[in-house]
Amino acid sequence: MSPDLGLALSFLAFLGLIVAGMAVPFAILLPAMLYMFLLEGWSAFNALGLISWANMNGFTLTAIPLFLFMAEILQAGGLTLRVYRGLSHFFARVPGGLLQTNIAGCAVFAACSGSSIATAASIGSVALPELVRRGYHRPMSAGSLAAGGTLGVLLPPSIALIIYSTFTDTSVAKLFVAGIAPGLLLTAMFMGYIGIITLLKPQYVPREHSSDAPGALVRSLADVVPVLALVIIILGSIYLGWATPTEAAAVGCTFAIALSLVWGELRWKVYLGALRRSVQVSGNILFLIFAAYVYSNAISLGGVAESLTSQVISMDLGRWGFFAVLFALYTILGCLVEGIGMIVITVPLLFPILPHYGIDPIWFGVVLVIFVELGMISPPIGINLFVIQSLWKGKLSEVVMGTIPFHILIFILLAVLVAWPEVALWLPSRL
Repeated sequence: MSPDLGLALSFLAFLGLIVAGMAVPFAILLPAMLYMFLLEGWSAFNALGLISWANMNGFTLTAIPLFLFMAEILQAGGLTLRVYRGLSHFFARVPGGLLQTNIAGCAVFAACSGSSIATAASIGSVALPELVRRGYHRPMSAGSLAAGGTLGVLLPPSIALIIYSTFTDTSVAKLFVAGIAPGLLLTAMFMGYIGIITLLKPQYVPREHSSDAPGALVRSLADVVPVLALVIIILGSIYLGWATPTEAAAVGCTFAIALSLVWGELRWKVYLGALRRSVQVSGNILFLIFAAYVYSNAISLGGVAESLTSQVISMDLGRWGFFAVLFALYTILGCLVEGIGMIVITVPLLFPILPHYGIDPIWFGVVLVIFVELGMISPPIGINLFVIQSLWKGKLSEVVMGTIPFHILIFILLAVLVAWPEVALWLPSRL
């Protein structure tokens, strides 16, 4: 069978499985194996053992379960609640009140977890009861938490960036550092929007009061500083070259356990629960990565990447035309495919095309992850929407409406990165 016909059949199989509701890893793996069989018969499956050992037995991928375990420890030990409580003291008098605390809390937790879902679930479970009790605007409350959770995809340590690096042989450390400035800029944009809209519509938020007592300030600092120290240790060790991201993740896990024992409520049963949940989530992610490697091997056998590269170059789109195609492709995919699935499906096909248009792979990784952020809050697939909706048992439509302004802000950030790539590339160039 010709490679083109085999590719068409496997792609139709992929679409059919996605529409039927099959989990993304199997929807990727089964059509990829079908394509390999159509190309080379049963002998094609001889490579599966090599794929699983050579690609999955990687030092870089070890960072994923470690960062997830660290996030579970912080949440199970009660440090997420302490951080949110401490930050609420500092933002009580800022326009937006607890809505500002939502974004700041998500940014801090994102810098520990690297996971959008973990960030949204952790901060949302702490914040939503208080927001509802105090009478905050419901769509904006839900939207700020769903959008704030997406910072876990961009701010280092980002699991999405780790996955991107494994498929492109790009430095994880440089990708992490490249995500810092865009991540902080997006955080500032989210907080700026909340401040402006709550000044224009003060009925959205109740009046908050912050104690001026020295003891209150000390307690708030005690709640926030230990976790900020953890963030500084992780990112500082990577930026200064003292540790690889995987080594930094291991140190972070150790420090998180110590913090949760001293400042939190970590007990043996709680520890085992956090370990079990991190193993389950890590298994899901790593199986998806395995499926993606099989898919990458299949398109390599069929010469799909080379053919696609030749076809795109022959279209003479130009740099801006190619950017427009990328934006349209990822905007549509974000509504249909889960975030990590977007990466593993498209990167093996698009990455070989980037040199022709002079696109820096570090910059592309950051932009791709921002599109993953967008997909996390885009219906009907956006997982953060369902995480927040499930936490407060409210209407999904309220969550969706609350995220629309944040969609616009993410598109503005993408436009800034296209116009000024240095926003993402300046810090990595100093490594």
